Amino acid sequence: MAEQSITKPSKPAGAARLSLARRGRMRLYEPMFWIAAFVAYFLLPTKMLLLTEIAILGLFALSLDLILGFTGIVSLGHAVFFGIGAYAAGLLSLKVTAEPMTGLCFAAIVAAVAGFLSSFLLLRGSDLTRLMTTLGIGMMMAEAANQMAWLTGGADGLSGFFTGPILGQFEFDLFGKTGYLYSLIVLFVCILITRRIAYSPFGLSLKAIKGNTVRAAMIGIPAKKRIVVIYTISAAIAGMAGALLTQTTSFVSPDVLAFHRSADVMLVLVIGGTGYLYGGIFGAIAFTLLRDALSIATPQYWMFWIGLILVLLVLVGRERLFSPFTWLAERLKASKAPEGPR
Repeated sequence: MAEQSITKPSKPAGAARLSLARRGRMRLYEPMFWIAAFVAYFLLPTKMLLLTEIAILGLFALSLDLILGFTGIVSLGHAVFFGIGAYAAGLLSLKVTAEPMTGLCFAAIVAAVAGFLSSFLLLRGSDLTRLMTTLGIGMMMAEAANQMAWLTGGADGLSGFFTGPILGQFEFDLFGKTGYLYSLIVLFVCILITRRIAYSPFGLSLKAIKGNTVRAAMIGIPAKKRIVVIYTISAAIAGMAGALLTQTTSFVSPDVLAFHRSADVMLVLVIGGTGYLYGGIFGAIAFTLLRDALSIATPQYWMFWIGLILVLLVLVGRERLFSPFTWLAERLKASKAPEGPR
């Protein structure tokens, strides 16, 4: 009896695992999204560069969502890891090898190391302290990239390198077709990894830390260690996004470390929502398409219209703004549900 009581899992633990399994189930929109993204390769052959930009921005937003949406850490300097990954991939291609997969992994490792070292600065202080700290680090790195011309090329950027064929077989083309599929596959793999993280006991502990760090620590969750780990993972994914930008454009400049990169990815999450992984991707689609359309329609005032949309999102709320679509989805779901016995 004693052995059975030890080996047999408790009911609360089993219920928790069942709840996590239910949350981790793939929603209907997820396979539909990936099918649509793959079909776009054939239907929109002239928009490959725009679609590649969306995929890279979506991956960058996914990295920020891990610390903002799941852990509650606000950062205004996340472009640091994006830029580090971009420069790491460019320098490796210029000095060592042009193989893109090697460059992608190298960029992730370098950005992860930078994220690990800087994560200890975020363990103390309030949200305002973290905002100022991340903003200061971002400004320092941008200026360093601008001044270290012997390494980064300075204001002129890093050029004179090329990206080799993927796995020695698939060469990058001028139309961006290979670059889009490459970026899409990397985004898909990162979504699978982050899903595993989010819908696990580790991910659940991050939600507890976001809710109340002190209470999470009191119930035995090592909050500081978890923050360091998730911040390192987030930095690695951001570095991969930067590497993708370098590899698909064969150019990198201090602009990858500029403040507007951090601001843009924050706006993407404001539009798409946080805490459910796909918010960054949907936000990247909306933000990029809006920016592209408005910059063509009103070249001088496109930022005004995007700002107005963001004000509406904040004041009205995303739930209220999209309530007609939510109501319609709920009605369709209810109509398909089997009727119970009368």
